[in-house]
Order: sequence, then structure tokens, then C-alpha cells
Amino acid sequence: MALSAPIFQLKRIAKSISRSENIPLNQALNRIAAEEGFGSWSELASSPLSRSSIARLFNELMCGELVLLGGRPRQGKTAMALRLIVEAMKRGHHGVLFTLEYNGKDVDELFVKIGGNPKKFDGYFDLDNSDNIDAPYIIKKLNTVPSGTFIVIDYLQLLDQRRQSPVISVQLELLKSFVFERGHIAIITSQIDRSYELSEKSFPELSDVRLPNPLDLSVFSKAYFMSKGAIQMQN
Repeated sequence: MALSAPIFQLKRIAKSISRSENIPLNQALNRIAAEEGFGSWSELASSPLSRSSIARLFNELMCGELVLLGGRPRQGKTAMALRLIVEAMKRGHHGVLFTLEYNGKDVDELFVKIGGNPKKFDGYFDLDNSDNIDAPYIIKKLNTVPSGTFIVIDYLQLLDQRRQSPVISVQLELLKSFVFERGHIAIITSQIDRSYELSEKSFPELSDVRLPNPLDLSVFSKAYFMSKGAIQMQN
């Protein structure tokens, strides 16, 4: 679930409501939080979508890691991945997004929605939405990027679509070795099987990842799952 606007903009809206309706600021903040699907402003501000939470999550990631980020549709996986790219670029790292879902205009709009300015990161960010995306293609495209580049592949299942590509298990081993050897961080978003919605679990698990073909998910060093505006790591 993505916010309708960055948190700092929502706070400005709340201040405006407080002045125009002559109500306490905390009441206006809680109203905004309710409209965004949270129980209170403090709950929204401490959500994984806040700047401090994004920074903490980024600090959990280490160079050389291949990380899974899973969730059902409309849970904010791509927006979360872009927030982490922005955090990486703020720290001077290069960011690359590989996707078949979004074009350049879509990505610019997503950046603005999460409070980022794509023009601010000229020279630090690259988008690749080629139809040829698979592990060998990604590795070739990233051959000359600096160590510490933050890579997002949106999403896992697209690696398994081209008949001429290696099987997905081989692709992930190639990516894991490449990321480790070059000192990059790579996040791969993933679809979650529809059957998860019939379960009583608060968050999806590795067993809920949609896999068209067999795959040992221990290839990932970490796995995060999103649900209802929250995120949780599964060891």
C-alpha cells in the first residue's frame, strides 16, 4: 500500500486543515492517517514508508547481497524498492531499475509520488525496460557500473519468461555471484501466490512466492514481505 503523497506533504495538508477548521493539529494528523488507512498519525509516521524507516531498512542491507521483496499486488513493492534506490543515491551510490512493468514516464511519476526528484539524480539513476531482461543481460549491462550500485529487478517472475534464457535457478546463481563479486546490492521484487489471501497469516512467507518453475529460495540472503502498509523480514 503506497501513500497518496510523501509524509512531509501529508503533514503540510494536516497543518492546513488545522488552521482552516480551527482544530488541534494532532486531530488533523490523525484524520489524514485514517484516510491513508492507518489507525493514527504515529502509526503512519512509524510505518516502513517513513524516511527514518527507509533509512533503517537500507542500513540492514549489505553490499554483496541478493535480496527478495515479495507482496501481493498493490502492496507497494515497486514504490518501496524505489524509495531504497533514492536512499542509496542520497548516499552517493548509483541506482538501476530493470523492469518490464514501467516506462520512463511511469518511473518519473513514481519518484515524484514518493517525494523524490528524478532530475536531482541525473547521472546516478538508470532505467532499463528492455524486452531482453534476464540475468546474462543484466550482468552485461552492469559490467562497468561502480561498486556499491543499488540494483532493483522488478520482478522475479519476468526472469522466467524468455525461452532462450537460462533456467531461473541458474540465472539467480549468476546474479548472486555477480553481486557478491562486484560488491553491489540487488533487490528482486516478487509476486505472491493468490492462495496466500485465503490464509490467516499476517505476512506472506517464502512458501507463498509464486514459482512457475522449481527454485531454491535460499539463494537469497534476506527476504522481506509487505502486507497492508507494513514490511517484515523472514530469516
